[in-house]
Parts: sequence; C-alpha cells; structure tokens
Amino acid sequence: MSPRPHQSPKKLIALTLAASMLALSACGGNASGGDSVEADQVLKWAPRTSPWSWDPVVQGSGFQFNQLALAYASLTEINEDGEAVPGLAESWEYNEAGDAVTFTLREGLVFQDDTPLDAEAVKSYVERAIEQEDSALANDLDSIDHITADSEREVTFHLTQVDHQIPLLLGRRVALITSPEADPDDLTQTPVGAGPFTPVEIVPDSHAYFEKNPDYWNADEINIDRVEIHWGIDEASLVPALQTGTYNFADLPPAQAQAAENSDFDVVTHPGFNAANITINHHLEPFDDPAVLEAARYAIDRDELVDAVTFGYGEPVSQPFPEGYLAWSPEVEDPWPYDPEKAKEILEDAGYEEGEVSVNFAVRDDAPANEIIQSQLADVGINLNLQIIPNWEQPFFAKELPISTYSTTGRESPVQTLTAHFGADGPLNGAGEYENDEFLEAVALARETPLDSPDYEENLQKATELGVLNSPTIFTYSQPNIFGQSGISELPQVPGQIHWEGVTIEE
Repeated sequence: MSPRPHQSPKKLIALTLAASMLALSACGGNASGGDSVEADQVLKWAPRTSPWSWDPVVQGSGFQFNQLALAYASLTEINEDGEAVPGLAESWEYNEAGDAVTFTLREGLVFQDDTPLDAEAVKSYVERAIEQEDSALANDLDSIDHITADSEREVTFHLTQVDHQIPLLLGRRVALITSPEADPDDLTQTPVGAGPFTPVEIVPDSHAYFEKNPDYWNADEINIDRVEIHWGIDEASLVPALQTGTYNFADLPPAQAQAAENSDFDVVTHPGFNAANITINHHLEPFDDPAVLEAARYAIDRDELVDAVTFGYGEPVSQPFPEGYLAWSPEVEDPWPYDPEKAKEILEDAGYEEGEVSVNFAVRDDAPANEIIQSQLADVGINLNLQIIPNWEQPFFAKELPISTYSTTGRESPVQTLTAHFGADGPLNGAGEYENDEFLEAVALARETPLDSPDYEENLQKATELGVLNSPTIFTYSQPNIFGQSGISELPQVPGQIHWEGVTIEE
C-alpha cells in the first residue's frame, strides 16, 4: 500500500451548495490533492433519485444505498446466490452457543481520511447505528446486545439471542462503515468511508464526482477511474441522453425502458428483492371485519398491475420474495387468486350493501398503481377515497392508516425482510403489534438455524408461509431493477446490489 499525505475529510471532498460550482475536471483537483489525471474509464450515471443523506445510518436500506456504496465498504458482501461472503471482514466465527460472532478484519484497512479501519471503528459505527436518535437502522440491529473490540482486527458481536443471520445482516444495507473521525452531522453531505471510490465533489440535487480509491480492499478489481453522477434528469430525457453519450448508465423506469427497447437501445434487467404491497391495518375500520379484508384479497388483479405499472417487466407476487429465492414458499404462491365475484359474495354474505364500505386511502404520490388498486377494489364494492398526503411517512410508520401502499427493495437477510414485514416492531407491518405465535416461533427457528444447515431453506419457507397467511398485508407485484447502458460490460448479478468489480467501459 503506497503512503499518502494525511488530509482531513473536508480537504478530501470539495463540497458546495452552489449549483454554479465548477466541475472537478475544470478546476484540476483529485482525491489525492494533486494534479488531475486523465480518466480512461468514466462511468456517467443518471440515477432516478439522490440519497437523502450520505450518512448510511440516516439513509437506511433504500435502493439509494447503491450510491453510498461508491464511497463506503461493508463488513460483509453477498454473492450472486445471495450468500454471505467476505468484505472488510475476511472471515467470521460463531461461538458454540450461537449467541456471539467474531469478525476478523483484513489487514491494513484505512478510511479515505487515513484513519485506520480497525475493530474499534467497526464497533463505533454499529453502536452509532443502534443509538443515534435519527438512525434508520436501529430496528435491524436489535439482536445485538453489545460489541467488543478484542484486538486491532477482531470485533465480536454479543447477541441477545441465537442469530445466525448476522453475517447477512452486516452487509451493504446496514454496515457501510463510516470513519469514526468524521462528524455525523457532516456525513449527511460529506461521506468518509473506505469504498472503491473517493468523493471529490458533491453538489446536492445536482451532481457528485468520485475517483478511484487505491486503498480500497478490492481495488485491483476496480477498472473504473472516475464516476460522475447527475440527478434530477427528466425521465423522458434519459433515452436520448444515453443515445448521445451524455450518460452511459441510467436507472430506467419501466415506461422508459420500453421506449429504449423500441429504439433498439441496450436495456438490462438486474435481479432484486423488490416487492410492492398494499398495507392494511386490520385493527381499524372497515378491515377489522375479516370479511372486508378477505374480499379485498380476492379483488386484486396482479396481472393488470404488472402490465400497466411494470410494462411487463415485473411479475405478480403474493409474498415478499421472488420465485427461485431460497425463502420463497410454494405454499403461498397464490393463496387468494383474483376472483372479483367471490369478493362480492363475501361482502354480500357479511351483510354489506352495495357501496356501503368506504375508507380513506392515504398514499404518498399519484403513482399509477394507486389508481388501479382503487379501481379494482371499487369493482367489488370497497370504495377508496384516494388522498395524497405530504406527511405520508409519519402516519404510515406510526401505523395509523387503515390502507396504503408501499414498496421495498428487500434485505440481504431474509429473516430481516420477514421481521420488517411481519414482526411486532417491523416498520412495514402496517397492522401494528403482531401477535401471531406461529409466525414468531417459525421466524425464531429460522434465525437460530445456521446458514449452512440442511434445514435452513425449509425453516425460512415455513416462516414466509406463516407470515403471509396471518398478516393483512397484500403483496401485489415485483419488478427487477432496470438499467440503460452503453459501452459498459455486464454487471455482476448480485441481487439488489450494484457492484463495479470487473466492470469495464468502452468509449
């Protein structure tokens, strides 16, 4: 590892709020503070949205973590099969009881501000993720009782329960490790990590520039010299911009993906754990009547949603996992098939007159799926008063809405996904407190099962089955991540994650 002169994070990162700030290439700076070098491999990326924070503790596990992963590295990674593999940690080992796991870090790790990335740094980050008031990750870390830095390279997580999901949990969505020398307030706009690229300029709501980090633990596999991100691009402009070379990589909404394919442009789909769903609180009227909930289940035409919302790129789902994933359960492939006549009969048998069932349908935006769901439920006699509310997140996560919609990008840990949707404190469990003992016992067994056990897959699928059957959540459709690209070699097919190892760019 070649030495570099010490620099503070603020010297490393040229950050400004002025939209008129000159681009890095014009002012001749780079991550090392010397003269700019010519970048042969430049990724020009147009994501659909920007991170709301560059601090992973605040940002949480939404899909924008793939942008944060340019600057940060995680304790573990997953491979194309979704299995936990080494990242910053080269290995890990559980104690005999299964209630503590020790990770051994790679030698010589440093952050982009030259702070050592050692056991104390990992301990500091995870403790902050648990304790910080505005942490978006605290609920994901409730199996951790305390953490010890046993040596410079060994850090042990002491658990509140037997939990073999920790190597999956401490991947990119939860454990993108930040420098302990960086002020958390500054991290919101100024990332300081140990990832494959060092940020050199970030202008909020405009652009971000990164250059290759030679000290990244897997730098030999990074061929890209420079990454240029631009946000706020009008969706209708994405395909023309790709065609002209303004960008060579873009997140495409399904409608634009279809337009790109019609223009014979290169469109690629990337696997993920994405799932859209209708969240229902069965403690609130009218869904506190099981008949209304049951009728709503049979009223949903998932094929219409796939065709109209995903333009055929997606698939109908009735559970939070795609078919083929080890936690996908064949027992709940389609437990409530579309049957509007049956839905009407259920309401009629329960004594409801036509048009009697009416409820406010609070959503965050005017996405086409919301109007389709409104229409499908109206067809069977459940009238939704569609309301777009600016503070949607507050009542949604407070579990105060009788019905709403939500979509997720899943988690590396399938147990984490299950508890998020169906657990008592799960942020996506719109029904509030979850009291189904069968599910709780099943998910506890899945958590306690070692990842290499022959019973692991069966135990996971049973927890999925019981979660779906006993929750009021109605899953609707999933769609892959869709990208338009030009002159870029194939990305590693890691589910839900964008990896740049081995990727090359041709002009």
